[in-house]
Amino acid sequence: MWVQAIGILIVFLVFVGLMMTRKIPAILALPLMAILFAIIAGVPWNSNNPDTTSIAKTILASGSMRLSGAIAGLVFGAWFGQILNKVGITKSIIRKAAELAGDKPMLIAILFFVTASIIFSAAGGLGMVILVGTIVIPIMLTAGISQFVASIVVLSAVGVGALFNVSNWAVYVDVLGLSVEQIADYTMVAALPLIVLSLAMIVFYIRKDGKGRRAWAMPAATGGDGKKVPTYALISPLVPVILVFAFKIDIVPAVIIGALVTILLAWPKRPIHVLSSALIEGIQDVAGAMALMIGIGILLNSVMAPQVSALISPLIEAVLPGNPIMYILFFTILSPLAIYRGPLNVWGLGSGIAALFVTAGMTPVAAMLALRVVSNVQAVSDPTNSHNVWVSDFTKTDINEILKKTLPWMMVAVLISMVIGAFMVF
Repeated sequence: MWVQAIGILIVFLVFVGLMMTRKIPAILALPLMAILFAIIAGVPWNSNNPDTTSIAKTILASGSMRLSGAIAGLVFGAWFGQILNKVGITKSIIRKAAELAGDKPMLIAILFFVTASIIFSAAGGLGMVILVGTIVIPIMLTAGISQFVASIVVLSAVGVGALFNVSNWAVYVDVLGLSVEQIADYTMVAALPLIVLSLAMIVFYIRKDGKGRRAWAMPAATGGDGKKVPTYALISPLVPVILVFAFKIDIVPAVIIGALVTILLAWPKRPIHVLSSALIEGIQDVAGAMALMIGIGILLNSVMAPQVSALISPLIEAVLPGNPIMYILFFTILSPLAIYRGPLNVWGLGSGIAALFVTAGMTPVAAMLALRVVSNVQAVSDPTNSHNVWVSDFTKTDINEILKKTLPWMMVAVLISMVIGAFMVF
């Protein structure tokens, strides 16, 4: 038994190393690791007994469909983001923020952080980061803000937006069996410290780098068909968030309602075309994330298989925090393990680890809160994020400099959230 457990641990560490060094992408690493775990644990390839766990049926077939709800949320979220883009709302929000800020670098950075956070709460993904970044980063650079500060403004907004983007919540619903209402109740615990520390970090580095140099101008914002966007339509990105938080509506219907409200408020020339083309382009935007979710589902079913779980659970139980102090210290100190697709990354190995935490005795809410909190480190600092790679390349900033300078701030945010959360879940 211990030989098998050591074998699983070795496979785990090897694949972590391969992902960290970018020798193999997570899309391939997760299902391969799942199969190897099952083989080492002695799970049969196939079985005629429907109640028997097998690699072919339970892990590969059922596992690939395990996160179907999360995948649906991802697709509808991407659809909504494309609608906001096509009707011109995304650019209009950025223009309004730019007009309010004038030529004050500090105000520009703060308003763009808030604005981008709102946009990313409605739509995530690399495509939206590129769309927003190509507009706001040149404005910040022209205003005298350094390349590094311009980078962290966008990346911090990605982290905040991801916490409020309801399409991301479906992962926790599928993995831990929680309700949307439960996830909503703990969102501010993870979000408020991140917002405060991000603002503090932006202000600190702007003061350190010096003041801005000159003003700039932006053209008037219009929709994709050249039609000017009404000011009242700019509330559209907040509609799904409000529906989920205030009215406890499930993720997919909330996003659909948000999309329809957007169309009604902005009313483009060809609304049906906007809806249909946005869906197709949205699916293209999240194709990689969908494939990753399939791999996560396969890995989840593998680690939850009785044979695999029996080998891994003793290892998890040995390190599982059993009181508030250890809960705080454990996840704060180990929060860097969320980067490089590490064991606390919910978009990598973290989903499987979270399921094992619950199996070993941790409450699903405690596991969810810890993963959401440490995801702040991953969202802002992780050099393997596609949005970090793009932002660093676009601003000509060393991606490792972003990691080194943002990680301490993010770990403090994790510490504050974990202290607050520990008193709520224990």
